[in-house]
Amino acid sequence: MLNVAIDSGPLAGGDSVRGIGVYTRELLKALKMDGVDVSTADLSKYDIVHFTRFNPFRVSVPSKKPINTKFILTIYDLIPLVYPMHYPPGIKGWLKWQTNKLLIKKNIDAIITISETSKKDICRFLEIDPEKVFVTYLAAPSVFDKLEIGNWKLEIAKQFGLPKRFALYAGDINYNKNIPNLIKACMLAKIPLVIAGKQASEVEKMDMSHAEHKHLKNIDWTNVVRLGFVEDEDLVKLYNLASVYVQASFYEGFSLPPLQAVACETPVAISKIQCHVEVFGDDFDYFNPDDVEDIARKILSPNKDKNLPRDYSWDKTAKETLKIYESI
Repeated sequence: MLNVAIDSGPLAGGDSVRGIGVYTRELLKALKMDGVDVSTADLSKYDIVHFTRFNPFRVSVPSKKPINTKFILTIYDLIPLVYPMHYPPGIKGWLKWQTNKLLIKKNIDAIITISETSKKDICRFLEIDPEKVFVTYLAAPSVFDKLEIGNWKLEIAKQFGLPKRFALYAGDINYNKNIPNLIKACMLAKIPLVIAGKQASEVEKMDMSHAEHKHLKNIDWTNVVRLGFVEDEDLVKLYNLASVYVQASFYEGFSLPPLQAVACETPVAISKIQCHVEVFGDDFDYFNPDDVEDIARKILSPNKDKNLPRDYSWDKTAKETLKIYESI
């Protein structure tokens, strides 16, 4: 039996509440394994070491590898490279990206990613053999589910000051998330927008001259309830209360929140982008992320239960990951 170490790093700090933390936590749970601090562990003890953190502009790959150990790296997406004008690396970041490319070719035996969309980006930017890159899809954690009617509805509405009817968005407000058009569309649809996520609550502290924040200039936030970071136990309640969940992104590597909404049986409106079509299928009713009126129409007439995908699970992801371990 293979002796595998999966990086526990994303379970702490800011990564723990992002997609990287969800991936690491849910994968370990499904595999019934404990994580390993790969920064301090003796990696020569393991047949396989699975690194689950990657930032193109930070060195994310070890420079040395034990002789009889295989290295696997999960790369979620390369969005900063897709939109370089909005995610400028600077000279140091660019040099670290060049270092990452060299170390990946030297030391990484296989790459796992979360969609065919991301796989194409990885192969293009890293100039790597597609046979070395494997796709395993994400899934909504089990906490996200349809809730029974109860006092929690009044309690959560009071706790967060929620309107009776609202559109929900959960996540960051980076350029690819298309927040300006989302806000305009909700105003056009005459429905308040509720955003769950730390970044939106800190807009006033941001330097709007910075390339990564310029897209947020001159936004009218009066129709938006910004909740800040929300724990999963409350977030599932928000999904259950929302009239519609909206993901207006220009680009995603996967896009987990819409699947969390699906698990809660919340109506969903999402943009027609490659990743969404890959995950939700051709029959889904998408909107054009550049067309505010189209977004507003879909917010008012979202996709409901009959055509939402249900075949994603962490057990399936874990089994596919084990096959990758065994194949390299």
